[in-house]
Amino acid sequence: MMHPVYANLPVTIFEEMSGLARVHDAINLGQGFPDTSGPEAVRRKAAEEIVGGYNQYPPMRGLPDLRRAAAAHYARFQGLDLDWETEITITSGATEALAASFLALIKPGDEVVLFEPLYDAYLPLVRRAGGVPRFATLKPPHWRLDRDMLDAVFSDRTALVVMVNPVNPTGVVWRDEDLALLAQYCVAHDAVAICDEVWEQIVFDGRVFKPLMSFPGMRERTVKIGSAGKMFALTGWKVGFLCAAPELTKGLAGAHQFLTFSTAPPLQAAVAWGLENSADWFASMPLALARSRDRLTEGLRSVGYAVMPSEGTYFLNVDLAASGINEDDHSFCLRAVKEHGVASIPVSVFYETDPPRHIMRLCFAKRDETLDAAVERLGKARRG
Repeated sequence: MMHPVYANLPVTIFEEMSGLARVHDAINLGQGFPDTSGPEAVRRKAAEEIVGGYNQYPPMRGLPDLRRAAAAHYARFQGLDLDWETEITITSGATEALAASFLALIKPGDEVVLFEPLYDAYLPLVRRAGGVPRFATLKPPHWRLDRDMLDAVFSDRTALVVMVNPVNPTGVVWRDEDLALLAQYCVAHDAVAICDEVWEQIVFDGRVFKPLMSFPGMRERTVKIGSAGKMFALTGWKVGFLCAAPELTKGLAGAHQFLTFSTAPPLQAAVAWGLENSADWFASMPLALARSRDRLTEGLRSVGYAVMPSEGTYFLNVDLAASGINEDDHSFCLRAVKEHGVASIPVSVFYETDPPRHIMRLCFAKRDETLDAAVERLGKARRG
């Protein structure tokens, strides 16, 4: 009686590990959320809007003030020229934006290129929309794509390509040459790119984020998805941006109106204000996260872990095999949370085909004392 995509769908690894963290009173470095509260000025603006602002249905595509602010933000940070009236829709988070994109753009039997490791929402949403997944597998330690990989997955039936940049779970920021190569294949195969760019403000060490939409031939065939929750470290707010050319937006907004229809207007108003008044936050937030990344990296290396580079996101990865640990990632992560009180994520769960089983993902968007305590406990876990 139930649709087969959902009939046997397990609880997500994030819910599983966060549940174990609660049961075992563990430090949660699994699920990707900060343990700080986000910028106070933006939160106060939301409170003001709840008490004194508009709390009824907003326009289906989002408050004009927020759509204008999002267009201005992307012009300022990424050089994009988006028309706020015809090319931006506000969604209840990026996952809803993904669902709207897949429902609007996938016809039954369409092939959809997915890059592994992949965010766990992609695959069930693609299959529920009738898409046929084609997997391109990125390999550690560099996680790069090449022509042979793309030749193997693109065909005359390719309708969509789904990519995330910066990449959860690997922490990689896509190279310009890799983006240019992917753009070439999208144009050659007349494919639309769904770009999950929720981590776009969180890149480190002087890197500059570049959206796929800015590459030749991609302006009219890209769906760009952003997240105010990630931008402002307010992950529970679930305010997303769905950006695309007018012809694509027409269908995307049509799907959105029958998913959530609208998003809480006080939060929309606060995000609009934040985008226009948070220059200091956008400058300081990545620097603070980079310091947390470095603190966790140095701590883990001091107790014998082999830590892989992180160029963006909230996450870094540990090579368990290179750390002298003779366990697969899932077994080690379960032991770490149950016996040593640290929740993490086994990277193998982000694969549908041929996963590496020796990589563990950790979230470093935490206070110093939390990271230091996690290092001490993980040192004991490594020693058995």
